Amino acid sequence: MIYVVIIFLATVPTFFITRYIYLRLAEQRINAYFDETVVRHSNEVENIYMQMRGWKHDYHSHIQVLKAHLSLGETDKIEGYLDGLESDLNEVDSIFRTGNVMIDAILTAKLSLARAKNIEVNAKAIVPPVLPIAPVDMCIIVGNLLDNAIEACELLEKGAFVRVYLGVHKEMFYISVQNSDGGKKKKSSTGQGLFRIDKIAEKYGGNVNRQNEPGVFATEIMLPI
Repeated sequence: MIYVVIIFLATVPTFFITRYIYLRLAEQRINAYFDETVVRHSNEVENIYMQMRGWKHDYHSHIQVLKAHLSLGETDKIEGYLDGLESDLNEVDSIFRTGNVMIDAILTAKLSLARAKNIEVNAKAIVPPVLPIAPVDMCIIVGNLLDNAIEACELLEKGAFVRVYLGVHKEMFYISVQNSDGGKKKKSSTGQGLFRIDKIAEKYGGNVNRQNEPGVFATEIMLPI
């Protein structure tokens, strides 16, 4: 009996050391994913604003070109030039203006990416002036939800869609993202994204509800405000 106790006491420190190392490694993986996600979202947002600044910078040049064609009576070239401008403008045409810079930027970046991939987008966002949620946390929630939705849509050959709604419901900030889903397996990074979303919702006393119905995957998040 004494030997059993000695062996048990000898293995206890090893168990806790192994558990500590495992938890530390898991934490490092989560932090690395968190850093990568924030950098990716920030880069996407920056690209959108660079496009907008580029349009403002080139505005007068476009006017001068159109005037030159007009003075020479080159109406066919004017039409072609305008078609090119319209195509370019469509890339930054769906800019969200809720008043919340972070949400506007991340929605614009992600949904512009979805449209570029020929995914049908239906989105509406109504954001209160003040949200008791850190901008970075909001960026991670919305960014990961849309990343997962776009990734699922990319697995479909046709009929891909993303529906987004943000608003206030019963003193809660309500986030809903639905996407077409063919039931095919997605990347392993999706699981980490879902984990981050759940942890942030828990941090603010909110809750997450996921529903997987035939052809549609939906996520609803309620955060107290």
